[in-house]
Amino acid sequence: MSKPSCRPNREARKEKRKELREKTKQSRKELIKRQEAEGIFVLPQTSVSNVLSREKSPEEERANREEAVAAQVSVYRAMLPQLLKRFEKIPDPRTPKKIKHKLTVLIIYGILTFTFQMASRREATRTMSKPVFYENLRLLFPELESMPHSDTLHRLLERIDVEEIESAHIELIKHFIRSKKFLKFLIANSYPIAIDGTQKCVRENDKWTDDWLERRIKTKEGEKIQRYVYVLEANLVFHNGLTLPLVTEFLSYSEGDPDDHKQDCELKAFYRLSKRIHNYFPRMKIILLLDGLYPNGPLMQLCRDYNWQYMIVLKDKCLPHVWNAAKARQKLGLTGEYKRIWKGRKQIFWWTNSIEHIYDDGKKKVMVNFVVCEEGYEEVDEKTGEIVIKKALHAWISSHPLHHDNVHERCNLGARYRWGIENSMQTEKCGGYNYEHVFSYTWNAMKGYHYLMRLAHMMNAIALHAKRGAKQVRAMGVQAFLVYVRETCANPWLRPEWIKELLTAPFQLRFA
Repeated sequence: MSKPSCRPNREARKEKRKELREKTKQSRKELIKRQEAEGIFVLPQTSVSNVLSREKSPEEERANREEAVAAQVSVYRAMLPQLLKRFEKIPDPRTPKKIKHKLTVLIIYGILTFTFQMASRREATRTMSKPVFYENLRLLFPELESMPHSDTLHRLLERIDVEEIESAHIELIKHFIRSKKFLKFLIANSYPIAIDGTQKCVRENDKWTDDWLERRIKTKEGEKIQRYVYVLEANLVFHNGLTLPLVTEFLSYSEGDPDDHKQDCELKAFYRLSKRIHNYFPRMKIILLLDGLYPNGPLMQLCRDYNWQYMIVLKDKCLPHVWNAAKARQKLGLTGEYKRIWKGRKQIFWWTNSIEHIYDDGKKKVMVNFVVCEEGYEEVDEKTGEIVIKKALHAWISSHPLHHDNVHERCNLGARYRWGIENSMQTEKCGGYNYEHVFSYTWNAMKGYHYLMRLAHMMNAIALHAKRGAKQVRAMGVQAFLVYVRETCANPWLRPEWIKELLTAPFQLRFA
């Protein structure tokens, strides 16, 4: 118990904080009772329990560590045959007589560098070459015939066609689609793909390569030139929380218009990215989930040409004629309405279909469907301890008409889960994948490391959402689980006979 302070103001603040905690606690109880009375079910916010280790003996810890490695490595093993078959087709530019490590060995090493979340090439070289770690990796992955140096992988990525790594990534996704692993997570019988842009890295006053973008910023010392790399990412985002990296488009200085002093931008990159997605999946049903940058006529027409559906965020001041037409119809009672409670929030949807959007100076037009979700919910204010009412409004334009049977699916299970790509990029930046670390200032090699990182993240995401892995993740958290697996492989916990049993055991991927 803390001693009373000699400062009266401090004691008063302590008493006030205590009163606030008690008031907040009572308000939460009252809010839960009120929600139960109204039939509102709110999913509890779960967190990893702050307790001592539940393992009471070294034998129990070994068994738990083996189970964690089995949950992760079994999924890797299920993917490797498909990947190896594709990697073997990549042309090797090296001199045959000077080759020490096969190309497939180097790429597997690169993938493991990111699945085990190495912070840099030096850390990968130092850590993965340790005798115990390498011996465990060699037993778990017999394809890793030798342990290369990270610089060897770097020299290879400088020379090969790194787009082949992404092609292998896509082939693996196609394999899961053909196996019907994602059928119960589709939206409007289509695969939901979210697209968003983000900055990968930035450097000041350094011109590493002509492909880096450039911008001028004003500082107290004067104007400075920044060089940066910007990318456009496409991810599969499912409403069960599973988000899978899919395709990456790098913005490049050469893709801009230097004569007109215009650089490459996210919208230009979108058209290149969408063309690649269409080439990869020419017959797959797709629904694009896009943010407020993208509602424009040419883009919507492109989706129609590709036979894609879309749900695009519509901001307040974007496409004002669409907003005005929708509000005019609402006043006349010509809109549909649907009410429901979703995740503890009372929602009112209203929509109107077939609004004419004219673009290109009146030469072209496209019909859009407009939907708004107005929602209200109660929560406890942490600053006052009072129950307060919060309100939110979301608006989208849809490629397909809205009605009572599809508005929940398209908006709540589809458009609202666009945040999955933002969470995914945040995980890659701050969750151990070192997204903003370039690994190489050579443009081709930097892209190669980026593709390896995205492939590794996709493999980890699938493993963490598989039934066996999800159980352990719920107990210790995602980041702690990945660290737990890495520490187990880096230390003498795994028995060779147990590894042999793991590699010969049958495995079937099932999502939680």
